[in-house]
Amino acid sequence: MPAQPSFFARLWLAIVAWFRIVFDARFAAQVAALRQRPSLPATATPQPAGPALHLLALLQREGRLIDFCEEELTAFSDAQVGAAARTVHDGCRKAVREAFTLAPVRAETEGSNVTLPAGFDPHSVRLTGNVAGSPPFSGVLRHHGWKATQVRMPAAAGDATVIAPAEVELP
Repeated sequence: MPAQPSFFARLWLAIVAWFRIVFDARFAAQVAALRQRPSLPATATPQPAGPALHLLALLQREGRLIDFCEEELTAFSDAQVGAAARTVHDGCRKAVREAFTLAPVRAETEGSNVTLPAGFDPHSVRLTGNVAGSPPFSGVLRHHGWKATQVRMPAAAGDATVIAPAEVELP
């Protein structure tokens, strides 16, 4: 079984996949087909949920990310979905920027040619395309990657499983 990606790698994958699903119909169809497969058995060792749920709560509070993801979008026009995505994006971006200082993993401009020497960090660079042989590898930088240079997560309070409290408006 391949190593499981870190929380931040999964978060980035979820964000990238969401945008690709919204704007790439063929990719969305592939994801829909994948969802029809029987699910894989759960892992035997559950991961601590506190920090992950706390970040999810921040994204919900600032960008209403869960509300957006749980909304059935088929009844809305592309313009309405786009407007909602802009609002979610702005709020989630604010939450991420308040909690983290991010920097590119690679300093080169995306689209530039790069060479990876023997001993490069495979956790910092993912090879795609025709991967064969051994380093050095030469290719085109398609995404510079992200790393956290500083983490400023505010302290969580209360029940860590409550991502967003219910709202009750009083008369």
